[in-house]
Amino acid sequence: MTDDLEQEEFDPEEYDDLEMLEILETIRDDMEELGLRTLDEVIERIEELHRKLENQHKEF
Repeated sequence: MTDDLEQEEFDPEEYDDLEMLEILETIRDDMEELGLRTLDEVIERIEELHRKLENQHKEF
């Protein structure tokens, strides 16, 4: 009986929302740690690191 009640209370959409919330909070925390505030800053940092790594690879 308890299992039936627990299954009725399980809402897949709510679970998806909670999962998305966790993902977004992690992204926010990572951005703050890296000193990034916008998606444009993230994209620019990625491009800079690609260029840096490409240049290092060319040196070898």
